[in-house]
Amino acid sequence: MRFSFGLTLRNIRRRPVRAALMCIIVLFLSFTAFMGGYLIISLQNGLEGYRARLGADIVVVPSSAQGHGTVDNVLLHGITGNYYIPDDSLKKLDGIEGIEKSASQFYLTSAKASCCSARVQIIGFEPETDFTVLPWIKGSIDSDIGDGDIIIGSDIAYPADGSLRFYGDSYRVAGQLEKTGTGLDNAVFTNRSTIKKMAESAAGGVEREALKGINPENAVSCVLINVKDGYEASAVADDINIHVSRVKAVPSASMIGAVAEGFGNVSVFISIITVGIWLIAVVIIIAVFALMMNERKKEFAVLRVAGASGKMIVSAVSAEAGIISIAGSLMGIVIAVLLTAPLSESIRIHFSLPFLQPDMLMLVFLSAGAVMMPFIIGVLTAVLSALRIAGNETGLLLREDA
Repeated sequence: MRFSFGLTLRNIRRRPVRAALMCIIVLFLSFTAFMGGYLIISLQNGLEGYRARLGADIVVVPSSAQGHGTVDNVLLHGITGNYYIPDDSLKKLDGIEGIEKSASQFYLTSAKASCCSARVQIIGFEPETDFTVLPWIKGSIDSDIGDGDIIIGSDIAYPADGSLRFYGDSYRVAGQLEKTGTGLDNAVFTNRSTIKKMAESAAGGVEREALKGINPENAVSCVLINVKDGYEASAVADDINIHVSRVKAVPSASMIGAVAEGFGNVSVFISIITVGIWLIAVVIIIAVFALMMNERKKEFAVLRVAGASGKMIVSAVSAEAGIISIAGSLMGIVIAVLLTAPLSESIRIHFSLPFLQPDMLMLVFLSAGAVMMPFIIGVLTAVLSALRIAGNETGLLLREDA
């Protein structure tokens, strides 16, 4: 064992360029394996989180929301906007057949001015009637949301005093939500009375024009609906679009379907690129290791003459391939980890997809796989080549090289 290890280190030091090139090839293999798995799992997690956060059969927004960013845009990208359903439309909505329960929300976009700690979408809801937000945020707070309390998304930073300021007033951060991979990570949630106070302060200041004519007491930006048993969400949504003016009803299934379709397209693209690079890298590794072993026939013959057994030679070759494979794999994983944050944000924005990175345990599994696969391929190729060469007669090997 000591002989094999010493021989391995000498071979690597004697041919540093060859070892470095092999490390680079393995690096690409490991990087591609880790990054491909990371991206696909993150997209799957984001899709599941998006489905869980929607929590309603139908989403109704005013037609004017199309110019500001609809609810799916708010969820996916955090696009902010102030838009409200006309009162007469709300009254007609109550008369639509097939609605089992509904919950309203009020949207308020905080300004960039010095009035506010951050520009975010503030979402006010009614805990008494809500069936979408409350089940989600209950795990993040120990008590009910009181007046003056806010729940913030995972990407919102807040000072040590535990408060954020909006329109001249401070509000206590009662909890922070787990990351979802959507625009809700940059949203603020509060109850109706608190957002009413915020809206009144905003209407008297920098948001005067945006909130002109809006009564925060009963204004509604979005209505989330669950349909009765026996009714199709798409049919109820069509009924709303036909009979209620100035609103747009969208079945949540179609929103999720659009996201799922985008996920499918991107995941197929990632899979094709990953498999393609993998195949190329594997072929290169096999070819390079085979050529490397073939070039060392004389070296193996001399070692055999000096008394080294075939087992010792194979052991040294496998150790060399193992060291190179592990070194290249670890470098590939480090580079991949450094690129995950900017790449994740780029995919979420440019492909309009929710993106939620795997937990630590899954990252460990991905890293282990990205190390083991190149290691097995490299060592197996080197050992098979060495066995083939070491099996030949020593004299024949010396004559071939002469």
